[in-house]
Amino acid sequence: REGLDKPKLAEPGRKYRVSVPVGVTSNVFRAGHRIRVEIASSNFPRFDRNRNTGSLQAWERRGVVAEQQVYVKESHVLLPVVH
Repeated sequence: REGLDKPKLAEPGRKYRVSVPVGVTSNVFRAGHRIRVEIASSNFPRFDRNRNTGSLQAWERRGVVAEQQVYVKESHVLLPVVH
């Protein structure tokens, strides 16, 4: 949310605007294909788990359950067309 160089815990009950760049991908979508966007709060084991304590993740043994809600006012997925 604010960068890996300055991690900051979220305040309970507060809404945050988050933009998630997905990087470069390449897929072929043919007529009739559908896409789905999934939102998850974890990508383990690809990335380390967030134990939600604010401590250094490598040394933390305990974890705190996080509850998240996604509020969608306006969203979009940009799919450029390449010929």
